[in-house]
Formats: sequence, structure tokens, C-alpha cells
Amino acid sequence: MAAPADGSTAPVPEFLAVRGRRVACLDFGGPGAPVAALHGHFGRGRLYGPLAAALAPGHRVIAPDLRGHGLTGGGGPFSLDEYVADAAALLGALGLGPVPVVAHSTGGVIAYTLAARHPELVSALVIEDIGAVTDRPVVGHPVLDVSGWPTRAADREALRREIESRGIPDATYFLDSAEPDAEGGGWRLLFSPRELMESQRAMCGDFWDQWLGSSCPALLLRGEHSSMLPAAHAREMTARRAGTALREFAGCGHWIHDDAPEAYAGAVREFLAGR
Repeated sequence: MAAPADGSTAPVPEFLAVRGRRVACLDFGGPGAPVAALHGHFGRGRLYGPLAAALAPGHRVIAPDLRGHGLTGGGGPFSLDEYVADAAALLGALGLGPVPVVAHSTGGVIAYTLAARHPELVSALVIEDIGAVTDRPVVGHPVLDVSGWPTRAADREALRREIESRGIPDATYFLDSAEPDAEGGGWRLLFSPRELMESQRAMCGDFWDQWLGSSCPALLLRGEHSSMLPAAHAREMTARRAGTALREFAGCGHWIHDDAPEAYAGAVREFLAGR
């Protein structure tokens, strides 16, 4: 897979045929041991650029855009089964496994389910701020209502204003999945709000069996102010699954990798050392 020779953290994505769709995949390059990285809802693989830089040269991060996200085509259907099958097929197509899998939010549910169903592909897990239950009553507001969001605006800042007018304090995370629209002009979101509503609802549930279904080492990361992973639930997940460590980050919310990037990267790097 092509990767930048200059060590930059924004490689050009390679497009692979995976289960009948065109999947965008970023290989951040380097001589180190491969690590797969799975983003959450509304994200894309390039969010792992800072982590890739922090882990180099010991580890080489490979991060796809999940179905319905980023530059990966094909839309749905959206379900845990489909997401996991995509991840397994991608690793197979790349000739990878077993590898550590680092994942955020919904990507974390995909990752620990992948480990349960395909232990030959996953050697370790780093799960950022998601639980074994992703629905009420454990999570008070499991679905972000984006049904009325704009998909285009005159420029990036206009798109920011439109999104933030819907009650989002800071739209930066979502704007990472926006690009200039070469055909229509202005800027556009790379995800469909309708599809992401469908995906969010499909990924709400009780996934204890999947969380407990693997035995590889795992690191669970939780933000102190997380709305998705209550402290008591994180402790229960750690206590019930052997080989799992919990790391909590003061002052952080759901996006630990943005709120405390150095501490986040340090925790991942320490866990992966020697793996």
C-alpha cells in the first residue's frame, strides 16, 4: 500500500475493493508493526494522523474510512454485522492479522466484536470511550439528532455556523469530514445525515457478549466527562473481562484524542510497547 516517504501525517488514501464497495484506506507508513485504527460515527480514518505520528517509527497505523463515512462509497446497509464483516475483509485483503486495533466510539464496538468473532485477526484492543452497552439506561442520549443538518454551504466557515446553530458547541470534529465540492461549488459533508441517523440507531444496544467474547489484552480509555461511557459501567467492563486495564482522563469528554492528544497517544504507545 502506498504511503508518504516524507513522514507526513496525511497520506493519500488508497482505494480497495472490499465486499463490493470502494473503501478508502490510509496507510500512515513506516517500518513499524501494523496497527489498525477504526473511527467512530461522523469521523474518518485521517483523524488518526496525530496518533500515527506519535507511534512512529515503532508502529504503522492503517485506518480505513468506514462505510457511509469519508471517501468510502456505497452507503449502507448499516449494522454491526456489516461493519465487522467489512473490517475482517479489509484486514484479509491487506494480509494483516493478528494486529492491535485502536478504535473510538462506535469503532470500538466494531473492534471488540471483531476480536470476538475473528480472534485470529486481533492481538490487542484499545477502546476509546464506548461501553458494552450503548443505549439507555446506561447512555442517556445515545443518538445525536443530525436529521436536519445541512450537507452543503458556501464555504467551510458557513458550514460550521450552520452546524453550530443546531446546538453543537464546536463543529470541528464534524468539519474534519467536510471537503470542497468540486462539482457543485462550496463545501459539503462527506456523510449523509439520514444514513448516519440509521447507523447510530443500529449501533445502539447491549453488546456484553461481544465485549466478553475475546481474550486478547485490552485497554479501555474513558473521558472524565464522557456522555457515552459512565464511570461505573467502565469499571464493570474492566472487572468482568480478564486482561483489561482502564485509563481515565481528567477534564476530557468523549473525544479524548482531541481533548488530550499527548496523554492519549502516550497511553496507547505504552500499552502497545512490546506487542
